[in-house]
Amino acid sequence: MGKKDELCSLCEEYTSEALIYLQQNKTQQEIISILHDSCSKLHSLSKQCITLVDYYAPLFFLELSNIQPEDFCGKVNLCKEVVAYARELSENSCDVCNLAVSEIIKLLADPDNQLQILELLLKQCKSVEKYVPKCKVLVFEYAPLILANAEQFLEKEDICAKLHACDINGPIEEASLVSDN
Repeated sequence: MGKKDELCSLCEEYTSEALIYLQQNKTQQEIISILHDSCSKLHSLSKQCITLVDYYAPLFFLELSNIQPEDFCGKVNLCKEVVAYARELSENSCDVCNLAVSEIIKLLADPDNQLQILELLLKQCKSVEKYVPKCKVLVFEYAPLILANAEQFLEKEDICAKLHACDINGPIEEASLVSDN
């Protein structure tokens, strides 16, 4: 077994063990308890934080249960099949990503689209029944700033390279992922 195959096997083995550990009720309760403890340090936002933890933690654990070790290790480039596949898709995914980013920038620059986003966010405030007024205040206060910053961020950063849709160093070299020493 080569080092790349060995690394892939180890990744799959450890990922499998980690997933088993994270799927245990005791582990999940410990994590939620730690998050609740962290929420208590937020003073005025403590209740909202706990509400978010109670809502999203089960969803997070549910998502974890859908992870397959083989897929995970492939996505983090520790299995050579994915490296070969990534090499084939590299150019196409880069073009598609760059096109998508430029379209998003255009959409974010349009005041009508910004207004639609604000309206959508305000509409979603109804889903947090007890916090509708606070939600609306947050939307009015922060959404315009977030939209402006998102546009600037997308213009300045090479988001496609950061998402690994574009290779910043040319073709993917399998040897660079794992040293054969």
